[in-house]
Amino acid sequence: MSFIWVNFLWFLLALPAMVGLYLLILARKKRAAVRYANLNMVRAAMGTGSRFRRHVPPVLLLTALTVMLLATARPQMVLTLPSRTSDVMLTLDVSGSMRAADVEPTRIEAAQLAAKKFIEMQPHDVKIGITAFAGTAFLVQSPTLSREDLVATIDRLQLQRGTALGSGILISLKTLFPDADIDLGQGGPRDQVQQQRGQQLGQPGTPGRPEPKPHTAVLPGTYQNAIIIALTDGNTNAGVDPLVAARLAGDYGVKVFTVGFGSQPGGGVAEFGGQRQRSVLNEEALRQVAEITRGAYFHASSADELVEVYQTLNREFFTETKETEVTALFAGIAAALTLLSAALSLLWFNRVF
Repeated sequence: MSFIWVNFLWFLLALPAMVGLYLLILARKKRAAVRYANLNMVRAAMGTGSRFRRHVPPVLLLTALTVMLLATARPQMVLTLPSRTSDVMLTLDVSGSMRAADVEPTRIEAAQLAAKKFIEMQPHDVKIGITAFAGTAFLVQSPTLSREDLVATIDRLQLQRGTALGSGILISLKTLFPDADIDLGQGGPRDQVQQQRGQQLGQPGTPGRPEPKPHTAVLPGTYQNAIIIALTDGNTNAGVDPLVAARLAGDYGVKVFTVGFGSQPGGGVAEFGGQRQRSVLNEEALRQVAEITRGAYFHASSADELVEVYQTLNREFFTETKETEVTALFAGIAAALTLLSAALSLLWFNRVF
């Protein structure tokens, strides 16, 4: 525990003086009691319990005063609290290999079902967007609070050739920072973000479009308002290098959580476009993407495991451990102790203190 206003702790030096004052009052009362002719009769009338109880309210009051003085110094504690995450970008692999049936009924159907359950688990005020990637990447659903629109978007996903995880990450990042000058052309065209809707982003300096805002790199993982979850079942073979995309996401402080989906170690075989293809996870690359952005990597070999991964993710990025001011907590404890002290004094001695 630490304190913001450390100098206020000097007030604690008043506590020994108060303890001394209390002991002085007790001594005076003791001297007054000696005047009685039969001291043993007085003690018998008070009882052992009464002699003990008379100290309880003052001790509680002194404890309350101690806690109150600590509250004035604005204490801080390391607590795990709900985070401020407000946007989640789901970046889903829709390559042909997702047709493989090593995960029943197929990888893509299992992934769609798990994504829907993940969406249901999110707080109502969290916006969720969806990026799909195969040989290229597309923004298929802008961040929205409408769970119905998200589910409908997931149901409409169509499989294509290729796997461009890096492009998917960049599209998600551009969606989170629409005014940033994020170069989507590192292996693909700059206008991919709205390609499905036929809308071009436009180049810097285009008439009617404001100049992009310059960006100063921040520490990876420090941006608390959004995260990216990327699910893929195979090696990247198109688009931007995932590690390049991860470094850029790290510069913006956005965590990327990667999920490798499919059976191991042999992977799965899917028939797509009249051809059979085997998909094998590149787990090392997915771990590197997560590590660069201070995210985490998860492996799921079945639909049930994928649901568990989403549940784990939900707990991980919607809570954060940080130093938090707890002045209100200390003030509340002090008030409760004061009330308890007064109540016991009134109950036992028919007076408040």
